[in-house]
Amino acid sequence: MGRKSPYPVEFRNDAVALFRAAGGRRTYAAVAADVGGTGETLRSWVRQADEQAGRAAGSGEKGSESRDEELVRLRAELGRLRKAEKEWELEREILRRAAQYFAREMRA
Repeated sequence: MGRKSPYPVEFRNDAVALFRAAGGRRTYAAVAADVGGTGETLRSWVRQADEQAGRAAGSGEKGSESRDEELVRLRAELGRLRKAEKEWELEREILRRAAQYFAREMRA
């Protein structure tokens, strides 16, 4: 029987989701350094999460994988929205300057 982990389950799940959200662009060690752990610990958490997701899929339950996929999807959507917001700010600035230009032309 192993000893109890000093990390709460929610922390481990968040760390696994963060690693998966990186989509292979970051190593276990890099993500683990961000959350305050070691790469090997994170690797074992990911392996355990994969095993649990496999068992849940085998029994027909909705596993943590769907939560992780949703997290990745929501983060991607947030990125797209932030990019669109920057584009809208640029468009508003262009329109503001155009309005100032035409207002000067009307006065002249």
